Amino acid sequence: MLKRTTTADVVVIGGGLAGVSAAVAAARLGSRVSLVTNRPVLGGNSSSEVRVWVVGATAHGTQKFARETGIMGELFLENQYRNAEGNPYYWDQVVLDLVRAEPGVTLHLNTDVRTLAMSEDGRRIRSVTGWTMGSEIETTFEAPMFLDCTGDGLIGHLAGASYRVGREGRDEYGEEWAPETADDELLGSSLFFYTKDTGRPSRYVAPSIAKDITQTPIVQNRIIRTGDNGCDYWWIEWGGELDTVAENERIRDELWGVVFGIWDHIKNSGEFDADTLTLEWVGSVPGKREYRRFVGDHTLTQNDILDQVAFPDAVAFGGWSIDLHPVEGVYADRAGAQQRYSPGTYDIPFRSLYSPDLDNLLFAGRDISASHVAFGSTRVMATCSTQGQAAGTAAALAARHGLTPRELGRDRLALLQSTLLREDAPLVGVRSDDPDDLVRSARLSASSTLETIDTRALPSAGMVDLDRDLAVVIPVEPSLDSVTFEVEAEAAGEIQIELWTTGKPQNYAPIEHVATVTATVEAGCGEAVARFDWTPDEPQNGVVVVRAHEGARLALREGRPYGLLALAGRRHDDAPFDHHIPEEHDQPATDWVARGLRRRSFALAVEPATTAYAASHAADGLQRPYGGPHLWSSEMRDPGARASFASFASFAEHPEVLTARWDAPVTIRSVRVVLNDDVDEDLVNLHHHRTNFDVVPELVTDYRIEACVDGEWRVLAAESGNRHRHRIHDVEPVETSELRLVCTATAGAPFVSVHALKAYAEPSGRVAPWSDAGGARGSGTVN
Repeated sequence: MLKRTTTADVVVIGGGLAGVSAAVAAARLGSRVSLVTNRPVLGGNSSSEVRVWVVGATAHGTQKFARETGIMGELFLENQYRNAEGNPYYWDQVVLDLVRAEPGVTLHLNTDVRTLAMSEDGRRIRSVTGWTMGSEIETTFEAPMFLDCTGDGLIGHLAGASYRVGREGRDEYGEEWAPETADDELLGSSLFFYTKDTGRPSRYVAPSIAKDITQTPIVQNRIIRTGDNGCDYWWIEWGGELDTVAENERIRDELWGVVFGIWDHIKNSGEFDADTLTLEWVGSVPGKREYRRFVGDHTLTQNDILDQVAFPDAVAFGGWSIDLHPVEGVYADRAGAQQRYSPGTYDIPFRSLYSPDLDNLLFAGRDISASHVAFGSTRVMATCSTQGQAAGTAAALAARHGLTPRELGRDRLALLQSTLLREDAPLVGVRSDDPDDLVRSARLSASSTLETIDTRALPSAGMVDLDRDLAVVIPVEPSLDSVTFEVEAEAAGEIQIELWTTGKPQNYAPIEHVATVTATVEAGCGEAVARFDWTPDEPQNGVVVVRAHEGARLALREGRPYGLLALAGRRHDDAPFDHHIPEEHDQPATDWVARGLRRRSFALAVEPATTAYAASHAADGLQRPYGGPHLWSSEMRDPGARASFASFASFAEHPEVLTARWDAPVTIRSVRVVLNDDVDEDLVNLHHHRTNFDVVPELVTDYRIEACVDGEWRVLAAESGNRHRHRIHDVEPVETSELRLVCTATAGAPFVSVHALKAYAEPSGRVAPWSDAGGARGSGTVN
């Protein structure tokens, strides 16, 4: 047996999306990182071993403008391009390539950490030791900082960090959904299966482990369909009444019995058209939902999520529902889940990502400091990734500056948040205050700017009945005088139109009422004009609600200025999104639906002109929509042309240009561009749905970065075929008083839009993670 010792700046244990994101984030800041996982592939529950959809704050499109950016965003975009059909093995390689691209990461697959060594005072982890299966190698990993991204919280447990298992009592945090008294109940584990059509009759002989599901509540209480696969059967869950670690093998066997029993019912009951279907894949690793949850300096609660508490130390965000399942799992005689959504996204504070009991332990994933109820939302994988990027960034900074995580959050919070924002990490509503960004002191201008919100010239998409309330979210900067809708009415009458605010800048539903007006309409095609004369104290989104009106319809258009969002009010007779989950009433996020209307707009015109798309927004410190689009947008080219997701929009002959000018020359060695990748678009690997494009249409694909030197423009960097949002270009040192971004193509959008342009006097030292051919650049090692 070979024994060895390795040293690093940061050791990350756990190779799920939280651990991957933590390791990559730390390495990109210059740390030497050991990433250790006991599985043969990366991705955790999302890997080909388990095959859970990577869902997050978008909640299958329920939340608006909520998709994660940062490292998780890179994975979403790259997988969309490489793996549009959701092949789980391709996804494994996308995640592995991300890690391989980082020279600072040493990856240890199949390595199970079982023991650790502590400092004499018990306050610090000195090392952890793991056994690599197959290679018969025992490795001791030493570092000043450790991250527990194991999901089950094994490392923190061995180190003596405080944690909880089970449900807190209602009085502890005042949570409505908590039980009266604390107990040991957990969310269970799941196994999935995939099927395929063989094209000829296929026999199925059930194995001895198969359950007769007709003798269980499954047939009566769950919906079984032959066309469903994988996470469609998310409700195949069991083990919440057990210790989900100690009883892992028993849970797996029970779930196998359920899976093979369901397939026996489909194949052999005679109730389904399944003669030519066969099982293609059945999982063998239970996808765990819950075990230990550490106790940090703050425990995130149900009230924090639903009230959308604004934390000063916000470093990540979530938006998935509080999603709790019956402890009996698949055998429950009630619905498979109970869900409640916050009105929009919510903050995750840094104080929930480290242990106050230890001086060098952070955590990310489903083991963070959250109550059982709050954990029902924070546990989903894209949200775990946002936590991982935050914790990995913090670990790198703490190691570099000799700080404990608590000291970093207390004394150097601005450094942590500005570093995260420089890397385009997933933060909502935190304004970048990067002292090194030279563009903050420049004046920005553009070749053209969208100043008028008027969608009437866009291609027609038909009409939408006003058999329900309809609404549109409009960026209001500086004011909203009137909105004119195109309407078709069977008879003359008056339509009620209302103006609402969204309550909080991250929300996209009517929350607080401002005004109600009536608009007169004539029979036939005409207009409905709503006059509000509203000037809010600060720029924000307004929601204009057109109340249901019998016999009337609103004209619909293909396309929209970015930030405009069409909504439809839900009615009580609408089918639920998932028939296994009863929908709670009075939830703004679910009461107002964007599905089916995204990338479209009602035919309307807004007065007066807007400054919501001004060039200055590319340096305003907010890099995603938040009470407005917070980007520069050019004018819309050829608004009457129907957009095609299969082709690129060329601006080669007449580029759109964003220019930064300084009063005195500056020296530039690095330029960063944050492009618009439409974070309102839901992208899910192992696909829940299939989008119509491989590259987000709003992305700028071809561009040049130029500096004016001695009166002439010099090309510093050029990119073609881009498919990512955050691009970093280290350039030869140049002294200039003018820098410009020249955009010559998008992936289909008839306008150019850019969230941020940044410039620095020092190089980033980063290696570009994704090559034009789809593979990763770099030489991250795998041991």
